[in-house]
Amino acid sequence: MAHLQELEGIVLSKRKYKERDFLVKLFLKDVGKLMFYVRGSKNPNQSLNHIIEPFTYATYIVDLRKSGLSFIRDAKQVEPYTVVQHDIFKNAYATYICGLIDASMEDRKIANPLFNQLHYGLEAINNGLDAEIIMNIFEVKLLYYFGVMPQLHACVICGNTNGPFDFSSKFGGVLCQHHYHEDEHRLHADPRSLFYMNRFLNINLENLENISVADETKQNIQSVIDYIYDESVGIRLKSKEFIRQMNKWGKLLQDD
Repeated sequence: MAHLQELEGIVLSKRKYKERDFLVKLFLKDVGKLMFYVRGSKNPNQSLNHIIEPFTYATYIVDLRKSGLSFIRDAKQVEPYTVVQHDIFKNAYATYICGLIDASMEDRKIANPLFNQLHYGLEAINNGLDAEIIMNIFEVKLLYYFGVMPQLHACVICGNTNGPFDFSSKFGGVLCQHHYHEDEHRLHADPRSLFYMNRFLNINLENLENISVADETKQNIQSVIDYIYDESVGIRLKSKEFIRQMNKWGKLLQDD
C-alpha cells in the first residue's frame, strides 16, 4: 500500500511524458528535489494540472518511493505565482533560477534555507521586484552549492575588508588594490559590482522590500557573474541564453 506524506514543495519544472502523463520536478522542503510521475486523466475535472504548473507553491500529498519514480496524488494550500507564470519576462528569469537550483543539487539533498529563499524569491518576482537582480542574487548564492564560492568580503591575500576590490580567478576571490599586482590577469571589474555581489550573498529574500540598481551597474554585475560561471561552474542553461536574447529584444524596442 502507498504511504502518503504531506510535504511543502515548489514545482521547478514539468514535461510531458507519453500522451497525457507528466514528469514533474518538485523541490520539497524536507526532502530535497525529486522527480515525480503524474498520471493524466480523461476527465478534465479530475486533472492535477493546476497543482503541477511550474512556480506553484503548495503542500503536496505524495507517494514517496525510496527508488524509482514517486507519485503526486494531490495538493492543498496551493499558491500559484500567477504573475510569474503568465508574464514572459518574469517567467524567463524564474525558469532560469529553478533550472540553476536543479543543476546545483543532487536529488534528495535537503536544503531548507535554499527552499525558503526560492519561495520568497519567486514571491518577490511575482510582486513586481526586479527579477534580474533576484536572478543575480540566486546566481551568487548558488555558487556555494556548486562548490566554487569565491571569497567576496575581504582580500584573499591580506584579509582587508575595505575596497575597492577586483576579482581574481587565480586566487579564488577579491583582491584589494594593494595586491592587484599579484594577478596580472585580474578581471578589472567595476568595484561596485563586487560590492553588490557580496551584499547579495548575505541577503535574506524574506526581508527584501525594494531593489534599485542602475542599469550600468546591473550590466557590470552580470558580466562578473557570467565570468565566474564560465570559469568555475561550466554549465550553460538554455534558459539563460533565452534571457540574453530577450534583453536584446527589449533594447531594440527601446531604440525604436
